[in-house]
Amino acid sequence: MIPTVHESRGKGGQWRYALTESEHGHVWGVCAEVEGLLREPGRATYELFDWVPDAAEVRGWVGCRVWLVPQDEAFDPWLLEDTESLGRPPRTDGLLLTGKDDYMGPPEGHRAPVRLHDGYRWLGSCREFTRVLPEERTAPSLVLRGLSPGDRLRQALATGTRRALDLDQAWLEIRDDSGEPLTDRLLRPKVRAWRPSSHGPDLIDLELDEELDRPVPGYARPLFDRWLAGPPEAPGAWAGLDTREREAWLELVRDRGCRREHRDRPAGHLYELDGSHITDEPGLFLALGEAVNGPGGYFGGCVDALADCLRGNFGYTAPATLLWRNLAPAHEHLSHALTAEGEPYDLVALVLEVLADGHMRVTFE
Repeated sequence: MIPTVHESRGKGGQWRYALTESEHGHVWGVCAEVEGLLREPGRATYELFDWVPDAAEVRGWVGCRVWLVPQDEAFDPWLLEDTESLGRPPRTDGLLLTGKDDYMGPPEGHRAPVRLHDGYRWLGSCREFTRVLPEERTAPSLVLRGLSPGDRLRQALATGTRRALDLDQAWLEIRDDSGEPLTDRLLRPKVRAWRPSSHGPDLIDLELDEELDRPVPGYARPLFDRWLAGPPEAPGAWAGLDTREREAWLELVRDRGCRREHRDRPAGHLYELDGSHITDEPGLFLALGEAVNGPGGYFGGCVDALADCLRGNFGYTAPATLLWRNLAPAHEHLSHALTAEGEPYDLVALVLEVLADGHMRVTFE
């Protein structure tokens, strides 16, 4: 007999994953292991014809965000995330780039010249491009192993009809080993199969016909596992990471921070920021988050989010003072940034302006 899972959510690391119906919040089931969460995401490939680099050749991993800016100003730039260079195809003057398209993607049928930048520097330009469609593959399933199903899921499995096995929209909620919310994924799961589980009596392995929108890629898996064990106990645990890893760390910080209740400090508090390792944009927001909310803390992952956090409910009450130690690395690396359109701006100056608007007085040491 399969035991009932009550709506209350356990603490103390009894489970890591819960499949929860999105509209009313009832729990379909809980488990300790999910197969298919850790895998490489789908990526688009672009072939850029007549590629002319602005400086050095573009090799290896290129950047968290690469903007493709059409020469024709009637079209907006679009974004390729987590971009890698596959090099020049043999016997051509082109370049192959792969990455994750943003939700907009390139203009339909666009064949005019495009210039590329990574938010800090211009990379080069091409006469035109083509988007190479990946080979069609069977969508990998998501398997919840050792699942203890709730009453509603038990009923759906017993009914067994296509309609009953369509779970509509649900959240895969992920908690760390202390039982604290870490992150989640929005799904539209349909039950593909289920079977008795080797994880224990009265548990099942539930296979969902669902291609995950945000899987955890290989380079981020050690960071994901580290956060599953619990948040860092000391500040600067991210300092030794490269920019790509810092971006993944920041995503977990943001997901966790937006799910936690923050105790706002009283007005007049003095926050201290160590700027020694601010050599890229994610490093800037990781340092700000720890200055306000301690190790692993969140206080905005971009300029707009920072402005939201300054309005309250994220550990801060205006007015206050921020002591910024060692401003030089941030000035060196972030004072010459580029907008999506490629216009230069000073990210450090913009952040200082936003902090001032939020009545956080910044002093330097």
